[in-house]
Amino acid sequence: MMKKLILPALLMTILGATDVQANTTKAGTFALCSTQGKVAVRPDDLPEAVKNTLSGDAYAGWQVTSAFLVTKEDNSQYFEVNAKKGEESTVINLDKYGKKVD
Repeated sequence: MMKKLILPALLMTILGATDVQANTTKAGTFALCSTQGKVAVRPDDLPEAVKNTLSGDAYAGWQVTSAFLVTKEDNSQYFEVNAKKGEESTVINLDKYGKKVD
């Protein structure tokens, strides 16, 4: 009789611990996403320095498909520019002065 009660109690404990772990992971992921902002920017509205860099020799032939202003956790910002050249695509990260950032 005691074995019949222990097994269900053990299973409930394991399932309960798994649920708590999943909730913690979800909350941690949510917190990570909310600390970094990403706002769409029209390519025409990019700073002149960024547009100049993109129109230079290093990016000749690349067409900007979309751009975002990204704010990191330390409040620093950069522009994430998605570009396409034929079948190739790339992401270019530039600060407001048109300098490449990692």
